[in-house]
Amino acid sequence: MIAQKLIHLIEAHATELAGRWLRDVQKNQETPTYHHFPEDNLHERAYDVYCQLGKWIETESHQRRIGEIYTKLGAERYREGFRLSEVVQALILTKRHLWMFVLEQGFFDSALELYQAQDLYNSVDLFFDRAIHFTVRGFETEARLYQGSRPSL
Repeated sequence: MIAQKLIHLIEAHATELAGRWLRDVQKNQETPTYHHFPEDNLHERAYDVYCQLGKWIETESHQRRIGEIYTKLGAERYREGFRLSEVVQALILTKRHLWMFVLEQGFFDSALELYQAQDLYNSVDLFFDRAIHFTVRGFETEARLYQGSRPSL
């Protein structure tokens, strides 16, 4: 099935994808706080998403774990001084780089392969929707704890 081939391709190229994302997020005008954040931390986060994509989208049972990870991410980004719009943009860029990479590979020789890829796209899109939702939830919860004043870094 084309979806499994694409997942394996993405996971096998996780380092390259994370590097592309890192270069983008560090110069994108919508993500200025990322320009000065430690590269290793950022690269590791992106790498984990790409490297474990198959696991995240394969079953509904991972929804709880996705919730835990991205709620924590949102809270961390709040404490680190990021704007919520930057964090959401960074997640959007993660998804965008994934699909740009898939399209570059030229996998789609038939309408059937394109249809199968659409099924994968829907699963990946749902994953990122959940990631964004839980990130926002974690960010907002942390913001309420500090009631408008960020902790000292």
